[in-house]
Amino acid sequence: MILVTGATGFLGAELAKLLVNSGQRIRCTKRSNSRIPALLAPYQTQIEWVNADMLDIFALADALEDVTQIYHCAAWVSLKQADKDPMIKTNVTGTANVVNLCAERGIRMVHVSSIAAIGIAKPGELITENHHLEQSTENDGYAISKLESEMEVWRGIAEGLDAVVVNPSLILGASAGTSGTGALFKTVQKGLKYYTGGSGGFVDAEDVAKCMIALMNSDITAERYIISAQNYTYKDMTTEIAQNFGIKPPAKLAKPWMMGLAWRGAAVIAALTGKSPAIDKVSARAASEVRNFDNIKIREAIGIEFKPVSETIAEVCKALK
Repeated sequence: MILVTGATGFLGAELAKLLVNSGQRIRCTKRSNSRIPALLAPYQTQIEWVNADMLDIFALADALEDVTQIYHCAAWVSLKQADKDPMIKTNVTGTANVVNLCAERGIRMVHVSSIAAIGIAKPGELITENHHLEQSTENDGYAISKLESEMEVWRGIAEGLDAVVVNPSLILGASAGTSGTGALFKTVQKGLKYYTGGSGGFVDAEDVAKCMIALMNSDITAERYIISAQNYTYKDMTTEIAQNFGIKPPAKLAKPWMMGLAWRGAAVIAALTGKSPAIDKVSARAASEVRNFDNIKIREAIGIEFKPVSETIAEVCKALK
């Protein structure tokens, strides 16, 4: 039996779909109040759904009954400053619970971390798996939670856990809708005038899932892999999205000081409405940073040929039209 945590999320759902279509018998965890995503609606009879919060060690232990492989995708994602400490605690404790049970029962694990847990390279260099986030200077609660969660996996590996860690870049896919990276597409579609000066890595959700499955079914253990197809400047990304929508691309550069005003304004609005800010300090800073990633390690490990990001952009735009 294969278990997928976080299968109600964007990546988890893509992974579960791929596993079912390959003929696998799988079990997926969800919270009692979570909705099963539309992507998995056609597979209701092929997926065993169980209610198991990652903080409920007893429910998690029951969910792992007869399981030989686990894909740990579950994580709390929030930009709210008020959520920072509880998010870190939840993500780290939940991962520690999974790690402990897997180590105890000899279950092989693929853990989904993030490029947020990877450090920054020197100017002009590509970021590799050997870069590590400097926690003492990091303010992003999500990044800290993913780093500390990953450290729990490495602690488990040191104690005998059979596991692999993946660090996906920004994941794109039509099934994201207007959440996550889908929000960028919707923002451009509404008419975006400014682009930012940074860059980042992007990858199709299905490719991330394919990499995870290939790693799970390999002999590889105790390794970390960046999962990223291509590096894009944010100018090129927003331009390509706009062109797919048939609208005018953003033509003005949003300079760092302008981004500073934007996140401060968003913070005021969020405080008044109680909603998540449209952009926070960390996101504003990252939008102007150049973060380009090296994917050679995963390509050499499993021979993956990544889907061109331009194809995924076109698919997402078509779904949102």
